[in-house]
Amino acid sequence: MMHTADLLKVFAEHRGDAIVISGRGGRHWIDISDTMLDIPLGDPAMGGHSGFGLGLALARPDRRVVLFDSEGDLLMSLGQLPTIAEQAPANFYHFVLDNEVYATTGGQPVPNAKQVDYAGIARASGYPRAIGFSVLGDFSRELPNILAAPGPVLVALKVWPEVENTPIGQRVRWRKRTADKVVSDLRAALGTGG
Repeated sequence: MMHTADLLKVFAEHRGDAIVISGRGGRHWIDISDTMLDIPLGDPAMGGHSGFGLGLALARPDRRVVLFDSEGDLLMSLGQLPTIAEQAPANFYHFVLDNEVYATTGGQPVPNAKQVDYAGIARASGYPRAIGFSVLGDFSRELPNILAAPGPVLVALKVWPEVENTPIGQRVRWRKRTADKVVSDLRAALGTGG
């Protein structure tokens, strides 16, 4: 298994000018990058990250769109996988952080977590490419090839759980920008107005 912060640091070296939806990796990603092309969505979007990423990729085919999803989010919206595969956005890179638990709600185990093959589910849904990693060195070595080829691609990443037991209303806020500011910044960066 890998640490989320470590794999995000590896990704940052190859990011280029991609739009990054940091999803469940958001609280680590903001310490690595906080540009106008970063979209720090987290808990309020549970289950909706992949649909948002697909929409953004379709709206901006000129930009690589990278999503750091989680297996919990993906399980809530498995219907997104065949939709993404059918739409086939060549600029969409779907990374799934699989820690085998629902970490943001106290660490309850994901059903059948040790047996579920998210890359296999993506391939069966029609993704042309899907691969999984549990070792940082393997991920680091293959990441440039993954990003050099067209999407859509799903990359399942086994990561250590970071369980949050503090009640949601009492958690320390990790976002540096409000949602309105994120949208305004992205529009400005993409030249679509404020």
